[in-house]
Amino acid sequence: MASAGEKALHAALKKRVFEPVYYLFGDDDFLKDGASRDIIEAGVDAATRDFNLEVRRGHEIDAESLDALLSTPPMLAERRVVVIRDVDKLKKDARALLDHYLSRPASDSVLVLIAPSGAKADKALVERAAAVEFATLDGVRLPKWIVYHAQAVLGRSISPDAVALLIEAVGSDLPQLSVELAKLASYCSESIDERAVADVVGVRRGESLGDLLDAVAAKDAGTALALAPVVLQMPKTNVVSIIMALTTQTLALSYAAAAMASGVSSRALFPELMALLKDTGAYPMRPWGEAVTSWVKHAPRWSAMELESALAVLLQADAALKDTRVSTPEQQLTTILLALCGSATRRAA
Repeated sequence: MASAGEKALHAALKKRVFEPVYYLFGDDDFLKDGASRDIIEAGVDAATRDFNLEVRRGHEIDAESLDALLSTPPMLAERRVVVIRDVDKLKKDARALLDHYLSRPASDSVLVLIAPSGAKADKALVERAAAVEFATLDGVRLPKWIVYHAQAVLGRSISPDAVALLIEAVGSDLPQLSVELAKLASYCSESIDERAVADVVGVRRGESLGDLLDAVAAKDAGTALALAPVVLQMPKTNVVSIIMALTTQTLALSYAAAAMASGVSSRALFPELMALLKDTGAYPMRPWGEAVTSWVKHAPRWSAMELESALAVLLQADAALKDTRVSTPEQQLTTILLALCGSATRRAA
């Protein structure tokens, strides 16, 4: 769900009626950059943009230059936009002038202050500007962002199956997702479906990282081994990212198995696991609903001892990856999958 600040900004963009000062902060630089571009597009007419737009970085600005930026009136337009990136890097004298300006900001200017990811929220700016936090998108908001970006930016609808497959192929990397969506929009004249994602991105249903995770959760060694070389060829996927996904899944299966052992029903377990993902910020490398459905289904297959052994295998594999001379990525992944699905393999034998 979008924050109150994001909703207010979207409304301002639609009406083209802006607050005098915006403070954009949070861990997702891609979303902050997009928001600043939207403000520029909606706030400054393209014909007068050379006169009425200034974009600077905090460390480049002293008090004198900031005063000039903030006191210059718009030329041949109703407003001007000033964007200051890395606002946390402002020199002391410039920051003092900014604080003074915030008490009486100009009505014919829009000042956009952008903090970099990792920077602590500036309490004074949060209180005195229209503050909009852009946190990293979680598993619930990520599919919604893809649908919004496809429709609002690219003019294409996209099916739920295509969204899920795209997330499995690319993950939560918004810049890469935007690139792939742009390719898909060029490829599709109206709607983006699962077949288009398979053709353009190169991942197919039944051959995705999610399918590999499902096979391991089901202890299906044969399917997991067959999928390993295919999944390794996917964009943004390697042995390290697969181990991360397997670790998240194994921890979730451990939680689910323990909850079921204590009497929690599968129906009650689904929302509990969704809440766990939200609280921890863990990313299962695929849509949350798809991941949680699989965990609830397959948790009864695992004992506490097997899950503890699986985590030990993943920890050992992570350490072994630091020695790249041991084996190829495919050999490394094969060893991991055999160890995780070992109990099923022994039973089949």
